[in-house]
Amino acid sequence: MKRSLLGIAGSVLLIASMPLAAAAQDENRTFYWISHGSPADPVWTFFLDGANQWAADTGNTVNTSFHSNDVALQQEALAAAIAAQPDGIVTSSPDPGSLIELVDQAKAAGIPIVNINTPDPDADFDAYVGTVNKENGRLWAQYMLDNGFVEEGGFVWLPVEIPGATYETQATEGIKEIFDPLGIEVEVTDNTLDQAEVITRMSDYLTANRDRIDAIIGLGDLVTGSIQRVFDQVGVAPGDIPVVGWGNSQETAQEILDGYVNAAMWQEPQWTSYTALSLVNGAASGVPIPLTSTTDEAPGFDIVIGFLYGPDDAQTYLDLLSAGQ
Repeated sequence: MKRSLLGIAGSVLLIASMPLAAAAQDENRTFYWISHGSPADPVWTFFLDGANQWAADTGNTVNTSFHSNDVALQQEALAAAIAAQPDGIVTSSPDPGSLIELVDQAKAAGIPIVNINTPDPDADFDAYVGTVNKENGRLWAQYMLDNGFVEEGGFVWLPVEIPGATYETQATEGIKEIFDPLGIEVEVTDNTLDQAEVITRMSDYLTANRDRIDAIIGLGDLVTGSIQRVFDQVGVAPGDIPVVGWGNSQETAQEILDGYVNAAMWQEPQWTSYTALSLVNGAASGVPIPLTSTTDEAPGFDIVIGFLYGPDDAQTYLDLLSAGQ
C-alpha cells in the first residue's frame, strides 16, 4: 500500500479525540455538518455516515446538509448555522476563499469551526481534516511517471464532475507541477453528477481522442467509477490506457481488481467526519485545538489522511465499501 502524507500529530489525535466525544454524551450539544457535495456523489454517503455515527456514539445532535456545489446556498447555510450559536461547525469549502468572512464570523462568535475534504488555507479555520488535493494531484502524476505510464511530451486526460470546483482546481495544480517541466499536456473535461450523462460524455470524448490519450486521471469518484463502462462502450480493453484517480466507490475498487484502473485514492471519509466533529466537541469543552500545521496547503492544525491503493489492497476497500451500502 502506498500512502500520501499522514501527519504524526493526526495519528495521535485519532486516539486522543475519542474520549472527548464520549464525554459529551450527557451534554446533548448541537453541531452543524455542512457539505458542498451532493448526496448523489458516492463518497459523500460515507462522509455522512461518519457524522451520523459520531452523533449516535456521543448522543449529541448533528444537523447535516448538502449543497451540491452551490456556493451561495452553502454560504447561506453557514450563516444560518452561525446565527443558531451551535457548539461547533464542520464544513467543506465549496470554492477557495468563499468562506473567509463567514469563518471569521464564527470565530468572533466563539464557535469552533473545522474544515473538511477541501482545504482553504486563506480561511482562518481552527483545523483541517482530510486529504490535500494538490498533494493528491502530485501523487497521481508521480505514480504515472514512476510506473512508465506517461513520458515526456505525453497527453493525460483529466475528466472531472464539476470543473472549477476546489478539488479539481487544487488537484490539477499538483498534477501540472509534476507534468509541466516534462512537457506533458493535460486537458480537463467537464461532466455532471448524473451517472448516465457522465458515461455519455466520457465515451464521446474517448472516441474522439483515443489516439492521443496516454493516460487518464479521474478527478472524482463518479468519473473514475465509470471507467469500465466507458471502456467497454468504446472498445478499450482493460489496461490499454493507464488510469488513476479517486477510489471511494465500489465501482472503482472493482475496476482495480478487474484491471481497468491501476490505483486509486481512498480518503477515509467516515474518519474525516468523525474526527472533525471530535475536534469541535473538544474545543467546545475548552480543550484548545493546536495551532500547528504540517503543510502549507491546509489551514491551522491539519490531519492529512489518504491512501493510494492498488490491486493488492482493492479487495479490502471493496469489502469496506460494500459493507457501507
